Amino acid sequence: MPELWTDYIWPVIVIAAQSVLLLTLLLIITAFVLYADRKIWAAVQIRRGPNVVGPWGLLQSFADLIKFALKEPIIPSGANKGVFLLAPLVSAALALSAWAVIPVAADWEIADVNVGVLYIFAISSLMVYGVIMGGWASNSKYPFLAALRSAAQMVSYEVSIGFVIITVLLCAGSLNLSAIVEAQASKWGMLGWYWLRLLPMFVVFFISALAETNRPPFDLVEAESELVAGFAVEYSSTAYLLFFLGEYIAIATMCAMATILFLGGWLPPFPVPPFTWIPGVIWFFLKCIFIFFLFAMVKAMVPRYRYDQLMRLGWKVFLPLSLAMVAIVAAFVQFWPRDGL
Repeated sequence: MPELWTDYIWPVIVIAAQSVLLLTLLLIITAFVLYADRKIWAAVQIRRGPNVVGPWGLLQSFADLIKFALKEPIIPSGANKGVFLLAPLVSAALALSAWAVIPVAADWEIADVNVGVLYIFAISSLMVYGVIMGGWASNSKYPFLAALRSAAQMVSYEVSIGFVIITVLLCAGSLNLSAIVEAQASKWGMLGWYWLRLLPMFVVFFISALAETNRPPFDLVEAESELVAGFAVEYSSTAYLLFFLGEYIAIATMCAMATILFLGGWLPPFPVPPFTWIPGVIWFFLKCIFIFFLFAMVKAMVPRYRYDQLMRLGWKVFLPLSLAMVAIVAAFVQFWPRDGL
């Protein structure tokens, strides 16, 4: 009985408690990320943005949550009701599960797996199924067309993201996310992070992350000027909320991955006091905020692409560029010592 408690029951309780804490913090942070997105967009357009609910409008996202939760869900009579309701749950659950392996500081993760990069890549690949299920189950042509667009778009840019990650793995020599961060530790501080030595790949990853998460200017999957409102045309109430909750959590995941792969994760920008006095989790959080600020500025400033331009960028620009960089980085790793790369 003591072994049963110490070896099985107690570890399960600890993991469950850690998961609940992580999900709670992630949902609260996502609410304020949505608020920041709206405020940045408003500031660029010289508007006020949310400013009524709570001080400076800080509680606007929570008011929206209550509004969505209290609305009556409407399911089209011709829809496949089971798949229709399952699709948003799949999208939100997959987006949340990606954070199980993301280290926000040294030894601060739910699961420290040696193939964390593959886990994240697999989860991000599966997220397209939620969109496809929602578009098909709606039994309407516009959502179905948008779901097909989404599948093509996400597959196209996952290829580029995969090759970008390979260049990072060649430099770090590990699939473990914590090991990738530790491989960027250098006496040169931020100049030793991978954003500088892999700058073209950092740019490709950032733009591909925009397309992967359906962010403007690549939001053709749900753009009202393209296909009414895309795959979510027939959705309302909590189901609609879950779709876009999953989307914003996926954006936060991409910000975290960019921080881990290229910006040194929880490492301080310079390995000297007073920078080393600040906890690593704060550095990680600040870097994620910086990446999200870039996401928000792109949304506010860059006009939407046409669909043919979107696909051409992915297949004719990013794919050859990322393939070439894989070959170049592999050559450097082979013929130069790892310390010199």
